[in-house]
Amino acid sequence: MFSRTTRPHRIALAVAVATALAAPVAFAQSTTGGIFGQAPTAAGETVVVTSDTGLSRETPVDDRGRYSVGQLPLGTYTVALRANGQTVDTRTNIVLKVGAGTEVSFVSTAANAQDLSGMTVSASALAKIDVSSIDSRTVVTSEQLAKLPLGRNSEAIALLAPGVVNNGGNFKGATGNSLVSFGGSAASENAYYVNGFATTDPLQGFGGLSLPYGAIEQQEVYTGGYSAQYGRSDGGVINVVGKRGTNEWHFGAQVLWEPAFARASQRNRYFENGLPASPVAGNLYAPDSENGSDSTTVSAYAGGPLIKDKLFVFVAAEYERQQGNTVNPVSGYTSTKPYVDYRYNSPRWYGKVDWNITDNHILELTGASDKYQTSGSIYDYDYASRTKQQRIGADDDTKNGGDLWTAKYTGYITDDLTISAQYGKLHTTAYDSPGGYDPSLTYVDGIVNQNPALNGGAPRGNSQTVSSLIPAGKGNRTTNTRIDITYKLGDHTITAGIDNQTATAIDQGSVTSGPGGYSWTYGQGDPNTPISTGLGVPATGGFPNGAGGYYVIQNINSSLATVRSAQRAQYIEDKWQVSDRWLLSFGIRNDQFENFNADGDPFITQHKPQWAPRLGASWDVNGDATVKVYANAGRYYLGLPLNPALNAAGGALTTSQYFTYGGIAADGTPTNLTAISVPVAANNTFGQLPDPKTVTTQGLKSEYQDEFILGFTKTLGTNWVYGAKATQRILRNAIDDYCDIDLVLAKAQSLGYDVTTQSNPVSCWLFNPGKANTFNLVDTNGNYVSVPLSNKEFGFDRLKRRYYGLETFLEHPFADGWYGKVSYTFSRSYGNTEGQLRSDLFRESRGTGQTAVSTTQDWDNSYIMVNTNGVQNNDHKHQLKFFGYYQFTPEWLVSANLSLISGAPKPCLGYFGEDRTDPAGYGNSYHFCNGEPSPPGSHGRLPWVRQLDLGATYRPDFAASRLAFNLNVFNVTNEQKVLAIFPNAESSPNLANPLYGTPTSMQQPRYVRLSVNYDY
Repeated sequence: MFSRTTRPHRIALAVAVATALAAPVAFAQSTTGGIFGQAPTAAGETVVVTSDTGLSRETPVDDRGRYSVGQLPLGTYTVALRANGQTVDTRTNIVLKVGAGTEVSFVSTAANAQDLSGMTVSASALAKIDVSSIDSRTVVTSEQLAKLPLGRNSEAIALLAPGVVNNGGNFKGATGNSLVSFGGSAASENAYYVNGFATTDPLQGFGGLSLPYGAIEQQEVYTGGYSAQYGRSDGGVINVVGKRGTNEWHFGAQVLWEPAFARASQRNRYFENGLPASPVAGNLYAPDSENGSDSTTVSAYAGGPLIKDKLFVFVAAEYERQQGNTVNPVSGYTSTKPYVDYRYNSPRWYGKVDWNITDNHILELTGASDKYQTSGSIYDYDYASRTKQQRIGADDDTKNGGDLWTAKYTGYITDDLTISAQYGKLHTTAYDSPGGYDPSLTYVDGIVNQNPALNGGAPRGNSQTVSSLIPAGKGNRTTNTRIDITYKLGDHTITAGIDNQTATAIDQGSVTSGPGGYSWTYGQGDPNTPISTGLGVPATGGFPNGAGGYYVIQNINSSLATVRSAQRAQYIEDKWQVSDRWLLSFGIRNDQFENFNADGDPFITQHKPQWAPRLGASWDVNGDATVKVYANAGRYYLGLPLNPALNAAGGALTTSQYFTYGGIAADGTPTNLTAISVPVAANNTFGQLPDPKTVTTQGLKSEYQDEFILGFTKTLGTNWVYGAKATQRILRNAIDDYCDIDLVLAKAQSLGYDVTTQSNPVSCWLFNPGKANTFNLVDTNGNYVSVPLSNKEFGFDRLKRRYYGLETFLEHPFADGWYGKVSYTFSRSYGNTEGQLRSDLFRESRGTGQTAVSTTQDWDNSYIMVNTNGVQNNDHKHQLKFFGYYQFTPEWLVSANLSLISGAPKPCLGYFGEDRTDPAGYGNSYHFCNGEPSPPGSHGRLPWVRQLDLGATYRPDFAASRLAFNLNVFNVTNEQKVLAIFPNAESSPNLANPLYGTPTSMQQPRYVRLSVNYDY
């Protein structure tokens, strides 16, 4: 809205927008914004920008009428045009967007005929295009967050962006947030920032910190094309900028309630492919309809000046308590916890101090915390009658999440030179104190597969609910140091900097619980078919008590270690305003990565330059900022997380020994055992820490991806913006583990080397899949030898993960009382690898897809990669999204968030080939379905996921719009679509797996959130 303007002035301002020159502005790690524009050329003319914290910067207007001011803290600004020391024109209420340039111009076609002295204009309501940006991102402001029906975390906000979907593996971050996938990438390949500090989980890349919802000033979601200042991601970037205090005191409080009575019942899950040997309740797998929850959240904030124009503070806190009950499935790792009464607590806080030492020197201090704590009680449960039984004991007490502290200095040394430096630390914990742990009891799993002739037809177990134990000090430590320098030289804005990060994973891993350090898992197979040909486990039929195909596995697991990494990067970038209409961006980033094992020895040293060029262009087609065509191309490197130091480079002990049994004790443990195998391990994991020089292949290269984008944005009238872009992503290189030890040793022997598993106690090697690699081995005399294998010798195709997408959008910026944005994305993600994860490899033992980041079962051997080419797990062909709100009276506002996402590929895995063999010891995980080839995508799709969320807000006039009552309804139509399924069609060769097709995760049912808040 304008103040004191007539229609000619409105037209004049529109022309000003149209003729503005997109001065290049750099934003160090995107925690700031910029202002640029054009003014009448006159001697001694300057522009003064003043923030709501009193920060003021003055810059001259050049001889072409241009000015720009970069790296401004986010906030609301007044921009004044001065001539000969006098203010002649003013723009007020200019709100910056993170990482973007905001155009504010003063030139006017009517200026020659009118006296503009003393004129004041508020921020324009005209639709604008930022012709100074070339990246692809969505920025969500605190105003939009307060109005839209959204989940209260960073990932839920990120789902508003085109091309961003929920991950398909049920992967969650440390504080329980569901992770997201960008442009077909794995959920571990994203980067997370808070106020410019990297908070990405260093162990697995599983998310980062979330701020209290009311503390978020803006969140930007990069879906591609980001500059050389960003790295360590080939997925997307989530950057949250927290609020800061201003010269006016503001405070507020909010209470939210998600009542149990307003939550629809979750639908039950059933065995979809037959019945297990000893069913607990017929075909019932999980009585999810018996689950219930009630959640309450309280939050408060306050911010203002400690010293006006100088020192400011903002603090916010949020505490969520969820309580309810969960009835777990009849089998799997949670089956020893049949019924759980739980309590989840999620405390978050955020604090920021800003000190304007002078107008040219700023100091920012940030603290934040995001934690997730659980506790509860375990009860027995009668699945047949659906009734809760006696109390078994306490559930685990867990504490996850962490605390963040950062300091940042920004110095505006001259009008052309800006320097910023940031240092911070992040400390996260993963504490788990097992409730009701009985050290005298052995953990027993798979009791539904027991021989019914030995248990009286009812599965036998015990009250041991703890399968493994972890140290109390388990957690991660991260430090991050950044220095950024920006210098304006004529039409060039040059930015350079360093970005260094160190990370340590402390006391990671676990040991099997109970006496003896082992657990039992029951199974059943065809008595005449070997259980695993690759591991040398025969059929049960030739052994006592094996005629029915029943067997039991003794599992031993032990993996405890502290490991660390060092990641360094340098970058330089030039944004060059070639002409009034053309902006070019040239950047290059150099990343170096180093990883250390449990003994502190480096096993990955990638110090040679890893150049990541970034090129981009923005063309203001008509010279009036109504049509922008942009393009960029870039390479993005991804550092290896700490997880492989615990797997391929670690000394893990993970063995299985198979037995037949003639009885089952009252505590569920087997008796009258006959060993049918020695302890076996598919990947030679017998507990020896390998030589760090032999862990990786020679010259191991980092994972990296190339990306190409071409798009346009155009205004439609004064209140609409639309556009489209095409994206292609090509994964050029990856790191995974290779585990076919016999093949490598055979090649070594063919070269005349005497090499054995004893001289090379590795479980798997880290290598670059899909290409030739050279292994470092040790012969029996202790000498290092080089053993090359070609891709043909591996038996692999070339690595392939390609993504292409076409995005279109139509947006109505807030005007005439409403805002709305609709986007549609058509995309394909295909190849023979998902990336760092395998989302489809669900197991009852963990309830998720495979979490072994960069050490998945992909590429372990040639057999596991047969029939792998097809659409990948994060492929969602169609995505339609809409969100918006309508202020139809000063007191009433309604909002909506709609998403229609086509389903992921439906997996089907089984034993190898028509004969259902197990050549590599991977059981039922090959890309064959009941003996037939089963490439990804060959069995159709899971259903479309449709979700409509609605909201309404009432702000009564009698409270001066400070008091608000809110109602949000999520999943209004109560869709409960299947999101993922158990993928294994056979439980053993020629025996159908009852779990195949059974949902592992489903869409949340309808629920309601009520809230009241007061803001002053």
